[in-house]
Amino acid sequence: MDLILQGQDVETGDLKNAAKLTRASAIERITANAFRLRGAHEESGIAGLCEAAELDYGYVPEDRRLADFRLLVMDMDSTLITIETIDELADMVGLKKEVAAITEAAMRGEIEYDESLRRRVSVLEGLGEDALARVYDERVKLTPGADKLLAAARAAGLKTLLVSGGFTYVTDRLQTRLNLDYTRSNCLELVDGKLTGEVVGDIVNADRKREALIEVRDRLGLGREEIVGIGDGANDLKFMGECGVSIAYHAKPIVRGQTTYALNFVDLNGVLPLFNCAQ
Repeated sequence: MDLILQGQDVETGDLKNAAKLTRASAIERITANAFRLRGAHEESGIAGLCEAAELDYGYVPEDRRLADFRLLVMDMDSTLITIETIDELADMVGLKKEVAAITEAAMRGEIEYDESLRRRVSVLEGLGEDALARVYDERVKLTPGADKLLAAARAAGLKTLLVSGGFTYVTDRLQTRLNLDYTRSNCLELVDGKLTGEVVGDIVNADRKREALIEVRDRLGLGREEIVGIGDGANDLKFMGECGVSIAYHAKPIVRGQTTYALNFVDLNGVLPLFNCAQ
């Protein structure tokens, strides 16, 4: 196994300490912010060392390649994009703080997801469709590294699936913009050009995200070991549980403890070194 270390500012002393602790045979630079420790042994102390140095770490098979996988599944809000869409819509009616608090509690797993979404969507009643357009045009920004990650996935032959508790207005546009293969998200009800405060059809919760993954997996004839999943909230755990490699991205503690890797300090560029890809 090799140990990948990444951070915004990687100190030579921290690399040497990690190499000594894990009895690594060599230190190799991948990028300015990512390093490989060859032949590293798993040691319990590495977690504390990396936390203190603000480094993300992950043990990876030395022969793993992104092309070994066939499907990349990602959450949208605060993962593929930098915002929580519903919080920004609530900002249009002056209730961002209140709605964001519900969103945060739901992502920590403290509120049942369907109920939390209904409560948040209800405050949007009366908003015009132009509010959706404004949020998409003015506030939806890709997470740094997202373009490179998706380009590398396409080049390696992976299909892409976006599963989101957000809304079709955004996922449909991102699908076209980013050439995503599949999406699944919630549909906000519009009547006479205004939001009713209701969701059309089943709410895309943790179970629906998992079902979307399984549907695409079975359509493509894939095994669990051929799937990579990335998410940040408690409602992502079920779909990430169906992935051969799961990555918690700037995630809540309940998520970080149940995934293969956790990226807490670097952006989405940090996914690629875990698969022997340069950024």
